[in-house]
Amino acid sequence: RLPVPKLEDTIMRYLNAQKPLLNDDQFRKTEELAHAFEKGIGRELHEQLVAQDNQNKHTSYITGPWFDMYLKAREPVVLNFNAFMSFNPDPKPEYNDQLIRATNMTVSAIRFMKTFRAGYLEPEVFHLNPEKSDTEIFKKIIRFVPSSVSWFGAYMVNAYPLDMSQYFRLFNSTRLPKLNKDELYTDEKAKHLLVLRNGNFYVFDVIDRDGNMLKPSEIQAHFKYILSDNSPAPAFPLGYLSSENRDTWASLRKNLLENGNEEALQKVDSAMFCLSLDDFPIKDFVHLSHTMLHGDAANRWYDKSFNLIITKDGTAGINFEHSWGDGVAVLRFQNEVFKDSTNTPAISPQSQPASVDSSRAVQKLDFKLNDALKAGITKAKQKFDATVESLTLNIIQFQEGGKQLLKQKNVSPDAVAQLAFQMAFLRQYDQTVASYESCSTAAFKHGRTETIRPATVHTKKCSEAFVKELSKHSTEELQKLIVECSKYHGRLTKEAAMGQGFDRHLFSLRYLALSKGLPLPEFYQDQAYARLNHNIISTSTLVSPAVQLGGFGPVVADGFGLGYQVCDDWIGCNVSSYPARNGKEFLQCVHKSLEDIFSVLKGKKIGS
Repeated sequence: RLPVPKLEDTIMRYLNAQKPLLNDDQFRKTEELAHAFEKGIGRELHEQLVAQDNQNKHTSYITGPWFDMYLKAREPVVLNFNAFMSFNPDPKPEYNDQLIRATNMTVSAIRFMKTFRAGYLEPEVFHLNPEKSDTEIFKKIIRFVPSSVSWFGAYMVNAYPLDMSQYFRLFNSTRLPKLNKDELYTDEKAKHLLVLRNGNFYVFDVIDRDGNMLKPSEIQAHFKYILSDNSPAPAFPLGYLSSENRDTWASLRKNLLENGNEEALQKVDSAMFCLSLDDFPIKDFVHLSHTMLHGDAANRWYDKSFNLIITKDGTAGINFEHSWGDGVAVLRFQNEVFKDSTNTPAISPQSQPASVDSSRAVQKLDFKLNDALKAGITKAKQKFDATVESLTLNIIQFQEGGKQLLKQKNVSPDAVAQLAFQMAFLRQYDQTVASYESCSTAAFKHGRTETIRPATVHTKKCSEAFVKELSKHSTEELQKLIVECSKYHGRLTKEAAMGQGFDRHLFSLRYLALSKGLPLPEFYQDQAYARLNHNIISTSTLVSPAVQLGGFGPVVADGFGLGYQVCDDWIGCNVSSYPARNGKEFLQCVHKSLEDIFSVLKGKKIGS
């Protein structure tokens, strides 16, 4: 179970995170408020939280508050919450054809779903020592150990089974807009797929009456039929509604239902997933990011648990709604779909589509729109276009080294990437600001995420040495500073993964106070608390053989949304920003910071 940290630990960790962001006077004030909270109302709330947690052993203390945080948020899900991960191309070039890839990936997705629902999906396990635990013999032995103690057997060889309670929401699921708080809806009985092309909505069954998957050649035939349909794009594309403010969308949805669209909406909401087929090829990585992060809202349904997006040239990616689950569940799905569709593809470029009557099997959904709905769609489109217009995406690949070299030098690759971001921001804006790195707590029952706070007194000291006082330090001193950052970041990462951060705990205590109708404790009214939670540098990382690139929007108007990958011999960064920040310049500063850090680690003088 996810532990509730000790209150004194949480306060200490909170103050450590505040230290690099505040001057001495501000810090003293924040420290006083924190200690008063720890001795007073905070202690009472903490004891109530622990008691409540003990009464709810079937779940974790963060589950309720976290779902509420997502589902009560009224901002549009696109750009504010939905993230994307794009697939690597199929290693066999002739398989990167839109029709072939759509068929193969859909078949693999259905295989995954059927395997999962039948209870045969291999458990998700984090192996700290894969040589010992990720072996056939270990799997054979552990299979016969009763489940009540099998986790302990795994723990003995440093293998950690991860929580998979989110997986069922991958399929047949949608976030429904409701006034004040949305709902998650899942209908596992539905057998159809939703396909979007050119703003038109199509559905067809991919599972038959006996629960078997349709033949791949039939799925291929239906996709071919959809791809060759030359119906014009609708004048009022419904997809835009899923990009609206949630309350606005909730009232428009009510109108849709009252206007005779109940059956069509039911088809959209219960579909296995949404496949978006785009009619253009991808130009470059920036274009790829725009396409997968938001694309054209006419051809997306952002409320589905995920949209599988496939463009004209067979480039594929996933855009997922975030309230139901986190990156780990989506990543497992992507890894399996990539592996299955490339190793054992259902159809080949030589395969012929089945001779079936697709015009009978495929239903094109027709929505009845009154004037209010048409006006609602027009307004949603204007808002969406304006937001997208103001969003900039920039990408760099640092080619001078990566994980291999950093590990040889005994420093944490993740710590180096985070240090480079801190250094870059200092170089560009002469500031240290609130920063966020997400860390999965799936090692615990119903764990979600915890925050790593990458801006520390160590990164601040090291960044200032590199950016402002370079001439005062020898290469050895700079190396020492990098090592200190790495050690401390490693500790924060370990704590977060073990449920020992401070963010979720403080969040839950605040949630508890408000749910009891108590006045908001003074601690939470501190400007420094607000500033720490205004995450200007919001970051997330992943490395996977299936994924080429991932990204998300900035979480605040004056922030950066930073997706990054530290690979064996290169480091990739994908940054999103609005006009308040210059992402292109920021990445140039990141590149410069990485060059400097790598030079120092190699024992060279910077610039030599």
